[in-house]
Amino acid sequence: MSIEKLNNVVAVSSQVEEKQKVKFRWRVADDHSPKEIYNKTLFLSVLVFGILGAARGTDEGTVAGAMHQPSFKHLFGLSDKSKSEHEIADLKSNIAAMVQLGSVGGAILAMYTVDKLGRVRAVQQVCVIWIIGAIIQMTSRNVGQLYAGRLIEGFAIGQTTTIGPTYMSEVAPPAYRGLFGCLFSGAVYLGIFLSYSVNYATAKHMSGSTNSQWMIPLCLKFIFSGFVFIGSLFSYESPRWLLKVGKNDRALKSLCKLRQLPPDHPYIVGEINDINEQVFAEREATSNYSVWQKFRDLVTVKSISYRFFVIGFMSQLLGQWSGANAITIYAGDLFSYAGIKGVEVMKMTVILGVIKFCSAYFSAFFIIDFLGRRKALYIGITIQMISILFFAIFLQIVPHATEEGWTLSPSEKAASKAAMAALYISGIGWTMGFNSVQYLLGSEIFPLKLRSFGQSLIMVFHFANQYGNSKAVPKMLISLKKYGAFYFFTVVCAMSLFWSWFFIPEISGRSLESMEEVFNLPWYLVGRKGAILCPDTSAVGKITHLADRGSVEILEDLERQKGEEELLENASDEDKNNKYK
Repeated sequence: MSIEKLNNVVAVSSQVEEKQKVKFRWRVADDHSPKEIYNKTLFLSVLVFGILGAARGTDEGTVAGAMHQPSFKHLFGLSDKSKSEHEIADLKSNIAAMVQLGSVGGAILAMYTVDKLGRVRAVQQVCVIWIIGAIIQMTSRNVGQLYAGRLIEGFAIGQTTTIGPTYMSEVAPPAYRGLFGCLFSGAVYLGIFLSYSVNYATAKHMSGSTNSQWMIPLCLKFIFSGFVFIGSLFSYESPRWLLKVGKNDRALKSLCKLRQLPPDHPYIVGEINDINEQVFAEREATSNYSVWQKFRDLVTVKSISYRFFVIGFMSQLLGQWSGANAITIYAGDLFSYAGIKGVEVMKMTVILGVIKFCSAYFSAFFIIDFLGRRKALYIGITIQMISILFFAIFLQIVPHATEEGWTLSPSEKAASKAAMAALYISGIGWTMGFNSVQYLLGSEIFPLKLRSFGQSLIMVFHFANQYGNSKAVPKMLISLKKYGAFYFFTVVCAMSLFWSWFFIPEISGRSLESMEEVFNLPWYLVGRKGAILCPDTSAVGKITHLADRGSVEILEDLERQKGEEELLENASDEDKNNKYK
């Protein structure tokens, strides 16, 4: 490239960057990529794997509604007057948590299926297991069969949280990877919203003596699983996985279909080179790479153990105990604590479902890539913490709101409405913060050799925590008292704010192949300074699409890169520490 041409390209690029700084846009602007990469083929594949998140959502929504349906409570003993308060709490938690127990097994199974079968075949076998589990539940007439059906469904749901985020992170262009990844977490609340709605409809319009009252909402599971299975027949396999298993020709063909570009296009060449570079390096280092060696690397390699324990592990621990899961599964009970009675409880859950659904997709389209992972976490956790704290204070000051025959004073009624609003607002905070990153980060941060394995292990911990949370919450509400449980959730949220500020790096817009540099920094710099010290230097990151010329130029600002490299090489450890503290 001539000096004159390079100067012209850099000048155009600088003008674009300057314009972006001035103009405020509630969306991500990908001015560096050809417009062809955003196409129907890519969107269909992302939709199929994104809607997979509804597997978890339909389960949580149907079981939350079913446990308030008179027919369900009578059939499975939840309305048995001979049972004590603790026995009812145990039975309720067992029914709710059985899917989470199966999901632990499903997440472990995903370590094998995702890499062995590929992303597309893995999702097809998940749909079959999902349907089998739903059939067993729908035909249940005793609690033992219900447990079995929910356990089997858990084996499917546990795999979805690895398959969906992994596939979408691998096929998504860097600028919109966060948005595409959040389609999966948003689909969770699509499933919850529809399940809440159908449960409300059957509770209002069907007799409490017919089992159809709780069976009809289960039909949503057949609808979603059927859609995903049929859609997967028209989806293209992940090019990264195909290159990893040595199917180079299929990988190039799949990437060209997903990007709608010819094989010799500079964007395709750059992306293939990035993937190949990582695959070849890992292939040399991982010949005969056993499961034991993978576990060893997660623990002994500092950059990987930081990703696994500090980011993946902690995001699940803090997220699952921040109170959001308790609000989703036990929403009916919580609204009754605010003084709502009868079928009106189901209506309130529908409103909660609508708010979480809308908030999840608003965050996906306008926040997670626009503001970045860190700011989205800050804002979301803060909103969640304040709203949960308000609900805890309400439960402490107005503990008699749940008592039959008790009439609330005007001020207590106003506080009751504010408490319901707090639950709704906490849902907005959750979908903006933890929910946006709990699946996304694990699928982005690991190297290719450990991506599906690491994500699967994180999901094992995710469902183990969710199982423990689902089992513990009914007992916490008794032993800690209702307000005590929510004070506990508030403290967890406060801890989460510090964690997200100090430990989480901003990786929005980076290529997957550029993550290594960030996590090779000293641990105390990764979160606060990682993105600044380690800009994206991958081939895709250097490609700028010039729409007015209809061409693609590869920009290599050699002087800037050289200056940065010399600065980092010559700086002593003491200088770095002083500068970035």
